[in-house]
Amino acid sequence: MSSLLLADIVQTSEAVAATSSRKAKTEALAELFARAHPDEAPLAVAYLAGEPPQGRIGVGWATLSDLDVTHAGTPSLTVAHLDATIDRVATTSGAGSTAAREGALRELFRQATPPEADFVRRLLLGELRQGANEGLVVEGVAKAAGVPAGAVRRALMLSGDLGFTARAALRGGRDALAGIGLEVLRPLRPMLASTAPGLDAALDAIGRASVEWKLDGARVQVHRHRDVVRVWTRNLNDVTERLPTVVDAVGALDLETAVLDGEVIGFAPDDRPQAFQDTMSRFGRESESSLDLVPFFFDLLHLDGRDLIDEPLATRVAQLELVAGELRVPGAITGDPAEAARVLDAALERGHEGVLVKAADSRYEAGRRGKAWRKVKPVHTLDLVVIAVEWGHGRRRGYLSNLHLGARDPDGGFVMVGKTFKGMTDEMLAWQTERFLELETHRQGHVVHVRPEQVVEIALDGVQASSRYPGGVALRFARVRGYRPDRDRATADTIATVRAMLG
Repeated sequence: MSSLLLADIVQTSEAVAATSSRKAKTEALAELFARAHPDEAPLAVAYLAGEPPQGRIGVGWATLSDLDVTHAGTPSLTVAHLDATIDRVATTSGAGSTAAREGALRELFRQATPPEADFVRRLLLGELRQGANEGLVVEGVAKAAGVPAGAVRRALMLSGDLGFTARAALRGGRDALAGIGLEVLRPLRPMLASTAPGLDAALDAIGRASVEWKLDGARVQVHRHRDVVRVWTRNLNDVTERLPTVVDAVGALDLETAVLDGEVIGFAPDDRPQAFQDTMSRFGRESESSLDLVPFFFDLLHLDGRDLIDEPLATRVAQLELVAGELRVPGAITGDPAEAARVLDAALERGHEGVLVKAADSRYEAGRRGKAWRKVKPVHTLDLVVIAVEWGHGRRRGYLSNLHLGARDPDGGFVMVGKTFKGMTDEMLAWQTERFLELETHRQGHVVHVRPEQVVEIALDGVQASSRYPGGVALRFARVRGYRPDRDRATADTIATVRAMLG
């Protein structure tokens, strides 16, 4: 196997960052993938996307700033060596681990040229924003492998792993991608919904649709194979042990194998849904606190040996109703605005967020916010990413309070669209202070800049044109609805979505 140099990754990253042309970005990525050995593809993909396979390894800005070394003059580091070092740093623990971790990093930075060291520093801090997003990487892999981008996207949906998919494409082309199918007990990426300004607009765009209650719970994907039940989050984290009620509920269904998509949610004593924060506080702990979380399902992707992802939604829903019974999210398949309005009214009356309007003939297309699913909520909400936080004053002195909010730029990074300090409880203030100090990269006066990782759901009254922020828009009456540990920054709302709210 050839040894792909880190310098090749850095050069490609710089080329992608230097152009706004999607075609040029794709060609730069394709050229690199074509030169790489297929077994190196997972690392190349991960580094260019700014996400090392090990995830965040607990190395902060202060540690990397203290690495006072003389860098190498010529490139020699391979991506395999970088991966091994990050893995060693991530797994080193116990007595003397701090010195050992710093020693490994110091040696790595000695072997790196200045551009390589800068790249690795930004990679480890989550600040690598060169515009090589997942969509571009998919197109680059497709071009390098000589296969349609759609074939790569579908394989990615079914595998849930971009590196695995890239390796398959580069090694075996279209036949290898076609061999990646849905496997029960292997999670696939969830299908996401875009936002509609209202129910009528959603129905006008979609036509006959499944109009379903939108529950403000935690997204789950549940697989069952005979007596084995596994549960994954929206980000494909295995949480089976935390949700025994979900395991028991699916284990009791009259079926042998299935893949179900849905939500878990908690209820108050009056049978009203609890706030998302309350649901997540129990969802995130391995204790009896999760025993009252109830699963509801809105999609069925596999049933007893039959894959359903290519079947129309109406067919999947009909099958779901037969096997899930009361665990099916309430809704109706209709093209009648009056009937759709009745479903929305019923959802709101029971304390839920609104409805999802889904094209009745749509296939399941995971990993992207498509137009086939639209969410309709009376209160506008956006999933944004915290990019900085300001220290509070008065009663909030000593706490990180005012959030700087960023919308995702599909070409890389996050564009600031506003600030807010509203909607925060004392418990939330304490939590976010600890959280954002962990994510801190540097400070400017009273502003703490952080790695753009934490997704927060923001309620707002609308947006307005503004020259105050780089995105050219500003949020109106923004307030925190809740932090979303179940959501990934890669699926946060885009700056285009925010601008579209200008009307």
